[in-house]
Amino acid sequence: MRIVVALGGNALLQRGQVPDATAQVDNIRRAMRALAPLTDDHQVVITHGNGPQVGVLAMESANDARLTQPYPFDALGAMTQGLIGYWILQAIGNERPYRQFAAVLNQTLVDADDPAFEDPTKFVGEVYDEQRARELADRNGWQVRRDGEHWRRVVPSPRPREIIETKLIDHLLDESIIVVCAGGGGVPVVRTATGDLRGVEAVIDKDLSAAVLAHRLRADRLIVLTDVEAVMEGFGTDAARPVRLTTPAQLRALDLPAGSMGPKVEAVCRFVEVGGRGVAAAIGTPTRRSPWWTARPAPTSPPTADAAEG
Repeated sequence: MRIVVALGGNALLQRGQVPDATAQVDNIRRAMRALAPLTDDHQVVITHGNGPQVGVLAMESANDARLTQPYPFDALGAMTQGLIGYWILQAIGNERPYRQFAAVLNQTLVDADDPAFEDPTKFVGEVYDEQRARELADRNGWQVRRDGEHWRRVVPSPRPREIIETKLIDHLLDESIIVVCAGGGGVPVVRTATGDLRGVEAVIDKDLSAAVLAHRLRADRLIVLTDVEAVMEGFGTDAARPVRLTTPAQLRALDLPAGSMGPKVEAVCRFVEVGGRGVAAAIGTPTRRSPWWTARPAPTSPPTADAAEG
């Protein structure tokens, strides 16, 4: 089967961890150790988040006195694709040294008039208290919002329309090459009036990009990995319980956090809804893998979106 795995930024850097390289490399090694068995029998694409990493680079760029202006977010996103792609390639390659792997730098097409450019909502970078967040916003021209008990920078997150390099990824999979791609949702680009591509100041939701990529690649499975073991019904209440097997309609009816689990659920729902009979999706952690990931549903079973653990 073809399986697209979306590795979340929080799975690379756990909540509360200092964004040092050592911690991230250790997390990636554990995740790749869990994912490696999938590559033995299936065509696998690994995408990944970049929220913490792009935030670190943005802060460094904003504080560099040598620059007349900070690097734009499309350039920072490209940097993180190389950085995290290298870590993943090395980790998965050490687990399966007899396989071939490739990391592909991706551009993701978005609409220039997407409403998200007028209403930034995507959290990036580190967390702050309100006073510090507003100080940084004033100094760097940021927009900030409350993220739970903390405050973080927000940037536009337009809807992904197309992964520009999809045909290349398709070709690599046909050659039995495991592909790491679409990091951070891909570098956001728009088409100009002349048809050229131009980078824009935004961060694309990596789960929504993974859903678009999985559909265009005709994938059988979309697996969204994060730092929680399951989607929770009644999240934040005493009656909370994990959702094990469900449908897109049932998932959409849940009251889920817009800035975290919401986009993941939206991504798996879209993939299942457009993928046709036989496709399925899961949300969970990389270290608690379920046999369901690779089990083929019966031909007569309806499309489902599974939120089971791992």
